Amino acid sequence: MNFTNNLLLELEELDDESTAYHTPILAGDVANYLRPAPGMLILDGTLGGGGHSARLLQYGASVLAIDQDPDAIAYAKARLNSHGSRFRPVQANFRQIHEVLDSLNVQKLGGALLDIGVSSRQLENPKRGFAILKDGPLDMRMDPSLPISAADIVNTASLSELTRIFREYGQEPRALHIASRIVALRTRRSIATTFDLVAIVESVVPRHGPRQPATRTFQALRMAVNDELGALQDGLASISTRLARGARFAVITFHSLEDRMVKYFFREHSKEWIDRPEWPAPRLNPHRIFRLLTPHPVEASREEIQNNPRARSAKLRVVERIQEKP
Repeated sequence: MNFTNNLLLELEELDDESTAYHTPILAGDVANYLRPAPGMLILDGTLGGGGHSARLLQYGASVLAIDQDPDAIAYAKARLNSHGSRFRPVQANFRQIHEVLDSLNVQKLGGALLDIGVSSRQLENPKRGFAILKDGPLDMRMDPSLPISAADIVNTASLSELTRIFREYGQEPRALHIASRIVALRTRRSIATTFDLVAIVESVVPRHGPRQPATRTFQALRMAVNDELGALQDGLASISTRLARGARFAVITFHSLEDRMVKYFFREHSKEWIDRPEWPAPRLNPHRIFRLLTPHPVEASREEIQNNPRARSAKLRVVERIQEKP
């Protein structure tokens, strides 16, 4: 069976064929909250194309920039090398912040930023396997050295595991139907390319309107391959312990699952009092280490969304460290 037969006729062309990194979102708000200044070391835990790092460097701050994608590291090095030793890029996942800081003999950070998600450069490069509208190997690894690709999951995971991934990470209503079709068709030949998977999903979820039916499935696989929620959970906890008193921690999310995780983590560690029905009175929160600066998430302005549609779903949450130890 030819999974991609006639598929190109059904897909819209990308307007922009470039593979440039996306414009940094909420860059002004991030700078306003983090208050970069000379002598301050700020972590950019998701470097990407270096847009946020560039803004922080402009204010005189030093930036420790982390990204698991070697392509991002190489790109940002070339772009920001004029800042000399104030810009230190390291290939790593932000969940590894303890190892990175210890290797650099850095004890505390003056601020931190995470911009969660996938970059436009990754999405538009067919060789990376993230693209729905361009055919390429079904990969989706942000760090190419990761042992398991999207193709590995699609071709070996059980029906129940595929269903869980599509339902939990992609919030896909037709998760079981898509997983069942994958399991049935992979017995004929392996599912190797992005267009293979797109064709399978479209055979289950007919296209209605501008949204590509495979969007949720691709998102789910990407999150599973890169353990994005696990990395975020680890990163929030680890980075929090390395913030100096008064340091601010900003996180931008684009997906409800990630935003919910950040929201609850910041809330749990910023509430002054906690209460339970069995207690006679509220008690001081022993886990409080933050002051919450954004009771409601900061969202992009109408003007920014017009200039950069990707900003539409962005949510920025910020806290300030109020004590050195939990």
